[in-house]
Amino acid sequence: MRLYLRPLLAGLTAASIALSPVAGFAQAPALQATAPQPQRKQLLEYPSIHHPVVGARGMVVSQNEIATEVGAQILRQGGNAVDAAVAVGFALAVTLPRAGNIGGDGFMLVHIAQTKETLVIDFRSVAPKAARLEMFVDAKGQETQVASRGYKASAVPGTVAGLALAHRKYGKLAWKDVVEPAFQLASKGVVLSPDEAFVFSWAQERMTESQAGARTFYKTNGDLYKAGETLRQPDLAWSLRQIADHGADAFYRGEIARRFAADMKAHGGLITLEDLASYKAVERKPLMGEYRGLQVATTPPASAGGATLLQMLNMLEGFDLKALGGAGSAGSLNVMAQAMKIAYADRYRHLGDTDFVKVPLKGFTSKAYAAERAKLISTERAVPAKELSVGNPWAYESPNTTHYSVADADGNAVSTTYTLGADFGSGVMVEGTGFVLNNQMNNYSHEQAVAAREKGEGLPPNAMEPGKRMLSTMMPTIVFKDGKPWLITGTPGGSTIIDTVLQVIVNVVDFKLNVAEATHQPRIFQDARDGMDVEPNFNPDTIALLQAKGHKVRVNETMGSAQSIMIDKGLFLGAADPRRPGATAVAP
Repeated sequence: MRLYLRPLLAGLTAASIALSPVAGFAQAPALQATAPQPQRKQLLEYPSIHHPVVGARGMVVSQNEIATEVGAQILRQGGNAVDAAVAVGFALAVTLPRAGNIGGDGFMLVHIAQTKETLVIDFRSVAPKAARLEMFVDAKGQETQVASRGYKASAVPGTVAGLALAHRKYGKLAWKDVVEPAFQLASKGVVLSPDEAFVFSWAQERMTESQAGARTFYKTNGDLYKAGETLRQPDLAWSLRQIADHGADAFYRGEIARRFAADMKAHGGLITLEDLASYKAVERKPLMGEYRGLQVATTPPASAGGATLLQMLNMLEGFDLKALGGAGSAGSLNVMAQAMKIAYADRYRHLGDTDFVKVPLKGFTSKAYAAERAKLISTERAVPAKELSVGNPWAYESPNTTHYSVADADGNAVSTTYTLGADFGSGVMVEGTGFVLNNQMNNYSHEQAVAAREKGEGLPPNAMEPGKRMLSTMMPTIVFKDGKPWLITGTPGGSTIIDTVLQVIVNVVDFKLNVAEATHQPRIFQDARDGMDVEPNFNPDTIALLQAKGHKVRVNETMGSAQSIMIDKGLFLGAADPRRPGATAVAP
């Protein structure tokens, strides 16, 4: 791929451009001596349809333009990537209330350049102490709506504790400085885009779970806010001011906690003052793997995504995906789908919260185990699920969400995925606080636990227990080259998260796509069952070839919203995923 870079980047010096060509672009050959000088300056070759945003001093990419700009401004003020990530997290609670949150949970993957340390902040929510299996299933052992909507559906939130832990240990600016932008947004209000206004229409039934939610997101007569109108959130502004002034204690032990517990008690909820006061975000070591000579850092359980991703990559390493047809080809997609199917089967059987159950993580990340499982993959046909079975990683032992990525000029990098569960979570807004609560109690294996108990078998690894983190597919990920962050990525999308991150990595590593091309490439989803989902307008010829190999292809909705950054030769390349309107990459 060729490109003259001089006209590409305003604000970069000619020397920096000459010395630092953009990743994936080679220097253009010299023109013939007879070529006119003006032509030499103007000539550009564009080998790609999609181009990343390019910066020299860092990058912020998120699903929401306002929140992205908040993060970029923090970097301009001298904050580091952790400061910016914390500020974006709070801002999204205001600007993207269907997923951004202080009433939910998630994972933050952090790389600190000075110490060369990579770590995970686990702020996944936990089951309240009063939670019991019988509350969430009917007489036949089937999960009920109680686990998904209303006051009992919420687990103890972790977001505020997680952001506070990350800032306390690795931030640079004052805590108030990183919370202030979100407070201002909630207090002064945000102008709604068409997409943001639209979501309140189909959320109206869910948001009737609490009077506070209806008052906040709808007009006094019940009418919807329209695109271009300003939505103010004074109760959320109050909560953010409490958090800015008193830290995470305001949320877990202070006045917010008292309002929280009182509202729960008044409506038959499960979360108490004791639950809130006892919650802890946890710093963990990341899972580390290697793919084609690159190091991959991702999240450990209670994230199921990281271990499953590394198993998939290890299996794919035995195949030349480019030789099978390249990006988007039926040959490469066939092999990738089978790796997905195998890894998902292992995930469902073996993974859970490692604070409560033993998990074969070394088996999941073992090259030898992956090679054994990869023997089941056929390059000629789709192997049915019944022929794959569940593997035994022990022999090798020695769940609407949003994602954002941040990198700074000092080499620090942050990849964060957090969630309310479903869009607008449980539909409950805590009275007097302005924040929506998650519905993560439906992410435990309730039905499997009932079946196991009836058979007298041991409980599944993801069975609910008070204080236990439920399994998650969230998996912020960083790929390293030569010991430095090279690709910072992650995505929302529920069960599709793992497959989406896998495809972004394969697209840049195996198929040499730039990070924007890799993000725009059409996606597939395959779990442990037979049946492959593809995005709308997927190439019909490719679908026909996949069907000929035995895949049961279904055209479904778009998958994920991967917000990614590539760092290469001194430049920051940001790729915002257009699958969800409003996603933006900003270079400070």
